[in-house]
Amino acid sequence: MVVLATKVYVEGEARSRATDSLRSQVDNVVGDLDVSFAVDIRDDEFPEVTVEGADATVAANALAEEWGELTPEFEPGETYVGTLDAWDDEGFVLDAGFGRAVRIPTDEIGLGRGTPEQIRTRFGLVQHLPMRFVAGDPDEDEPARLSDAERDRLYDWTRGAGRVNVNSATRAEARATVNRAGHAQDIVTVERLGLLEQSIVCTEDTDPPGLLASIGQYMPAELLCVVP
Repeated sequence: MVVLATKVYVEGEARSRATDSLRSQVDNVVGDLDVSFAVDIRDDEFPEVTVEGADATVAANALAEEWGELTPEFEPGETYVGTLDAWDDEGFVLDAGFGRAVRIPTDEIGLGRGTPEQIRTRFGLVQHLPMRFVAGDPDEDEPARLSDAERDRLYDWTRGAGRVNVNSATRAEARATVNRAGHAQDIVTVERLGLLEQSIVCTEDTDPPGLLASIGQYMPAELLCVVP
């Protein structure tokens, strides 16, 4: 059993579409292995994948590598994944599943100057975005922090041609929205950040705020720009 580090927080038909999309993507990862699988959405909105068969261990490891895995316990200094749940003047709060909220203090975000809200906006950190963090040590009064790899990923976003990050939409839905708005030629790709969190990568000649304004009317979601 693997608890994937991505959330299914939409409702109604959108929830059914998202769950079907997840099953398809899980099948893409483990379909060639000797396993059967079942996908259930837990009460905390994280998907739980049960795998059975001769290749169950290999399949579970492949899913954890693809999506990140939530674990019931932390070891200080080790890297885990949580989803961006909230932010305030004190820092970020990540949902790490199993009823745990992990606070990343402002001084441990490591993404430059500004308040957590300003940092979130500058780097396009939409709510529920999966993010890697290093667990703190309560016995030593050491807080959690964003991992070096996570910081590097986010800084890389600001060095490209620009992005529009969205939540509440599958990759297929985000791509379809771009096409509907007539901007297929203005993007390079739609990069999957989580099941319902996507990054629309712009071409060098595309203005991210302009793209956001154009597609926003078609997409009931949070959208944030990353401007180089």
